[in-house]
Amino acid sequence: MDWLAGHILTIAILLPLAGAFIVGFLGPARTREIRWVALVSTLLTFLVTAFLYAGLRTDAPGMQFVEIHPWITTPPIDYHLGLDGLSGLLILLTGFLMPLCVLVSWTGITKRVKEFFIFLLALETGMIGVFASLDLVLFFVFWEVMLIPMYFLIGIWGHERRVYAAVKFILYTMVGSALMFAGIIYLYSVTGTFDLVRIVATFANSPVLSPSTERWLFLAFFIAFAIKVPLFPFHTWLPDAHVEAPTAGSVILAGVLLKMGTYGMLRFCLPLFPRASLEFAPLIIALAIIGIIYGALVAMVQPDLKKLVAYSSVAHLGFCVLGIFVLNTQGMEGAIYQMFSHGVSTGGLFILVGLLYERRHTRLIHEFGGLATSLPVFSTFFLIVTLSSLGLPMLNGFVGEFLVIIGSLHQRAVYAALAAVGVVLAAVYLLWMYQRVFLGEMTNDKNKSLPDCSALEKFILATVVIVILAMGIYPQPFLRRMDHSVDAIMSRVQGTENREQGLGIREQGLARRKLGAVNTGKNASSGLTARGSRAPNPYSLIPHPSPSEGGGR
Repeated sequence: MDWLAGHILTIAILLPLAGAFIVGFLGPARTREIRWVALVSTLLTFLVTAFLYAGLRTDAPGMQFVEIHPWITTPPIDYHLGLDGLSGLLILLTGFLMPLCVLVSWTGITKRVKEFFIFLLALETGMIGVFASLDLVLFFVFWEVMLIPMYFLIGIWGHERRVYAAVKFILYTMVGSALMFAGIIYLYSVTGTFDLVRIVATFANSPVLSPSTERWLFLAFFIAFAIKVPLFPFHTWLPDAHVEAPTAGSVILAGVLLKMGTYGMLRFCLPLFPRASLEFAPLIIALAIIGIIYGALVAMVQPDLKKLVAYSSVAHLGFCVLGIFVLNTQGMEGAIYQMFSHGVSTGGLFILVGLLYERRHTRLIHEFGGLATSLPVFSTFFLIVTLSSLGLPMLNGFVGEFLVIIGSLHQRAVYAALAAVGVVLAAVYLLWMYQRVFLGEMTNDKNKSLPDCSALEKFILATVVIVILAMGIYPQPFLRRMDHSVDAIMSRVQGTENREQGLGIREQGLARRKLGAVNTGKNASSGLTARGSRAPNPYSLIPHPSPSEGGGR
């Protein structure tokens, strides 16, 4: 039991891989057994992730469930895992969505079933590994491992333009990966370690990087994560990947993979490069707000349901980036909560769009209309998830967006105002979409005989709705567990900001001293004994105290 307790994160990582290994030994014709092995593997993984998240102590800062073992001696690379309120929430989200992806693919995937579930389970191992890794090389390995299954899921089981979308996805992500890996190597050359905790402690104790070096390293990491989010203008790969991916691929892409970008900003960019984060924050905030409004406007004119939901992700992830870089507690907690909420609500929307596509084999909005008549249960689920996505109070989407807007208001009122415009636009394009698809008269005879939700579909959608309601009504358990993680990031950024302000005050004081000495010398060299001459100013000889002496302005 002690061994299990000490290796619980490793178990969470390896359980899906063990399921993929078992599936690999099953014959291709044994599709029933393959599906059940995949489902049991993902359910067990979800139970482990739920245990991990519930076991996070709210009174203990720092990493928990830590595992560290030497992996490679030279250079020193460790198998270093750990969990806090930030990574724990995203591992829980991964564990929650994966069984739903298996269930939604139960009847939807009919070709190469064995290979499909092997890639799906391998993908889960990579995603959990990304969120649990505390060694930079280990993180990068899981980051790359996660790309390959997703590439094949899109390229083999996608729709008409699947190869184009898969290649575009891998190329964009690999460019970011190359930049990030260059940054990792440089950090090792400076610190002599790949251990994230040790590097952050080293930088906190003494600024090792020059300002220009820190800026370049920040950009190397940030661009990699901005591509993954994706932040405007790095977003162009996302609509193609979403539209062409199978339903399970879209759910994973929107629910988990996009969050790796915002997770990386919180885990790496802010703690490692706080000074550069402060410098680039106004520009990043501007890009986030552009993404919020641009994503909403483009979503509004989409004729394809799936592409509409894809562009809504650009807008919603813009809220997450905005909340991170307003650099206050409310905004950051709102961003993290929005990451989880978006994974649930947008994942639910992609499930619903996928189920509708299986019935009609089209996603074009003009092909529908009046579906509430023939699909009353389905339309009810669709309405709840849509209202969640647009941020209706008492549903999960409201909490994160509200906190982000409050945090933005504390930074600048214009940020909050523009973010609120994005909320209004989200209501416009989502409600207009629902009206055109489900309300009004049924004009297409093909829609009259569509079957309503099956028992399995009701179970999947009811699970999503229960989580949506629980997070909207009582968010405190989630917010409480992220407090220490947010406090640690904020203390790192604010400590740098205070130090920079202190240095600025000290430099001003030195300049005043030099100016006073120059003035005194001039006065002394002039005819001070002559009648009517100016006497030296006695205050110019009194040094201005430094901030450490209590002389801050």
